[in-house]
This record gives sequence, C-alpha cells and structure tokens, in this order.
Amino acid sequence: MKSERAAMPEATRAWMIDTLLGLLQTPSPSGRTDAVMQLIGDVLDDLGVPFTLTRRGALTAELPGESKTIDRAVVVHADTIGCMVRDLKDNGRLELIPVGTFSARFATGARVRIFTDDPEEFFTGTVMPLKASGHAFGDEIDTQLTDWPNVEVRIDRKVATRADLERLGFNVGDFVALIAAPELTADGFIVSRHLDGKAGVAVALALAKTVAEDRIVLPHKTTIMVTITEEVGHGASHGLPPDVAELVSVDNAVCAPGQHSIEDGVTIPMADLHGPFDYHLTRKLCRLADERRIPYARDVFRFYRSDAAAAIEAGANTRAALVGFGLDGSHGWERTHLDSLEAVYNLLYAWLQTPLTFAKWDAKPSGKLRDFPSSKQPAPTEQWVPLSRGDHAEPGEWSGEHWPPAEGPQA
Repeated sequence: MKSERAAMPEATRAWMIDTLLGLLQTPSPSGRTDAVMQLIGDVLDDLGVPFTLTRRGALTAELPGESKTIDRAVVVHADTIGCMVRDLKDNGRLELIPVGTFSARFATGARVRIFTDDPEEFFTGTVMPLKASGHAFGDEIDTQLTDWPNVEVRIDRKVATRADLERLGFNVGDFVALIAAPELTADGFIVSRHLDGKAGVAVALALAKTVAEDRIVLPHKTTIMVTITEEVGHGASHGLPPDVAELVSVDNAVCAPGQHSIEDGVTIPMADLHGPFDYHLTRKLCRLADERRIPYARDVFRFYRSDAAAAIEAGANTRAALVGFGLDGSHGWERTHLDSLEAVYNLLYAWLQTPLTFAKWDAKPSGKLRDFPSSKQPAPTEQWVPLSRGDHAEPGEWSGEHWPPAEGPQA
C-alpha cells in the first residue's frame, strides 16, 4: 500500500536553491577545490554539523544515528570539469587540455577564469576556435576540427605575444575554470554549467540541514562525504569510514535520446560502465520510491562513472547504489529541474530512516554462508532455507569443511 506522497518543505527547497547558486558561482575544477570546500564547510558550521577533512581535502560530515558505527554514506562531489594551460602561445593566447572528460565542442564559446599562481588575482577570457570569424575565414569555420588543439583562450587583457603572457604571470599548469552562469527559469529549470556534482552537493546539504534543525536521530550514523576528484576518476577512493555498509552516490542522470532518465523525478540506475549496482540496495530504493509516491525511473548508463565505482575499486566493503537528478546536456550547458532535486532529496530522506537492507547480515563485514540472505532475489527475510546435508545438525554448520556434500540437492 502506498503512503502519502513525500514532499520537501518549501523553506528547505528555497534554501537548497540559494545554496546551489552559491556553489555554482564558486569555481572548483578537479585539482583546485579549496574555495568550494571552504564554502561547504562554512555551511555545515552554520548548521552545527560536525565534519573533518582528509589530508587532500575531501570532507566527511557526520549525521547522528542510533548505531555505534558509521554504517551509511551519502557521497557527492564538489569538483567539476575544467581546463589547464598546456602552452603559452606566440599570439598571446593559451592552449588548453581538459580536466575531466569532455569535448572541446562544449568548451568553445565559454567564458572562463584563469588562475595563475597568485592567489589574489584571476583573469577572464573566452574559449575560441582558431578560426573564429566568418568574415575572415568564410566557410572554413564550418569545416575546422573541434578538438582541443583547435581551440584557444582569448584573454581579456592587452596581450599579443608569449612575453606579454609571461609578464602577467601566466604559466603552464594554470587552471582555467568555465564560468557557470546559472539561470533559474520561471518554470523551475536550472540552466548552468557544473550542475553535474554541485546539484548533488546542494541536495546533501539540504538533508544535513533537515536532520540538524529537526534534531533527527537516524537508525544508523551516516556520513555525508564530499569528494574533490570525481571528475578525474578517483573521488571516493579515500576518506570513507571503514564500517560503511551502504553507500549511495548522488550524481547526474543522463537525459538524452536512448536513455530513460527523467528531468522531473529521481533516476535509479541499475548499472553503469563498471557494471551493475548492488541488487538489493538498488531495488530497496525502487520500493521506497513506490511506497512514498516519489516519481522515479530506472536506467542504465554506458559511458558513465561515479564515486561508487571509485569506492568499490579502492576496497570499500559496502553495498553501493547510485541515484541521479535528471540532467540534460551533461558536461556542456546543463539543465535540471527543481522537481528532480526534490525527488532525490525525498528518496534519500526516506532511505536514511530505514534499517539496513539486511539488518543482521549487513551489520557485520562478513559472516557464515548459512546466514547469507541469498535464498531469493531480493530476499524478503534473512532466514536460511534448509538444504539436506547428510547428518549435519544445522544446515551450513560445516560449510567449507565437507564439500561437496554426500547427500541432498547439491550432492
């Protein structure tokens, strides 16, 4: 039986929007994230939520729970795609390489900030194709390549030579951040660069706000982990508490032809480039969405990686799932809808107030075969389904010692 439809409080929704706009206007390409992490830390300080940072700068905040250990993790990332200076060109412009995976096609025309080694100063500019004027090049502008060697940054200063660039302090390795230019439309869409990542951070911070201000004690202590290198592939590879049994990564859901993700609800992916997400946790999230009448879709992603993969590859012994806010035009001029962010919030809020997927089994990092909840997919209980194994008093008692069994269906 379905319960009353979940709803995000209007005040929380407004706060989330303001927080998201602040995040979007704080540049944070992978490798240069200190400013945005300072902003996130200030928000958590204001909420009274305790947190720590790793040596490299990833953040883990703790939400109170009845468990003795931190059993759950909501993982989001504050880093974004961006660029780095590959060379100072003789014409006074900058050659680029991408930070993260995206096409120069989606960088062309972007307004940018260039950060030299002077922390007190930045420069602005525009990413331009090498042939940028139809009046000068005619039809050649339509046939030139759109890869990274064929774009350059035009700097908003009077520079015409490499020496001019050096005089201003430009150097190889300077970071170039694409200006987000967020816009909130009358119909509830947010159009901006860098929603990939930062919309998830805003949702996670809204959850922290609710838990802190309403003095909620969750069934399990939960960490909100904010990573800083997701776009380059290894975000959640360090800093995750060791006892986490369930991890949900929050990231974009791919709205495009051939995909099933939705812009006005939450998407629960079944698999991405690195394989299926945890069967039981993923389907538990689907059931919660059904029960709470949260609009959702299922999808699979072919060219996609998230913090869940980084955590599992680094050895995290946890169930891992992904939930996504619908995003059109990912890694370009992105668009999502406030209804999608609200749906993600509502699903996470519901999940955090439930027991672990298998309360007894998941409470420990390992156990015996007889206790493993594998009798059905998904297993509704944690009871062992008896199998005949000769004279053993309890099914599975001698698992691993007398194999194969002499009698029974597995003989």
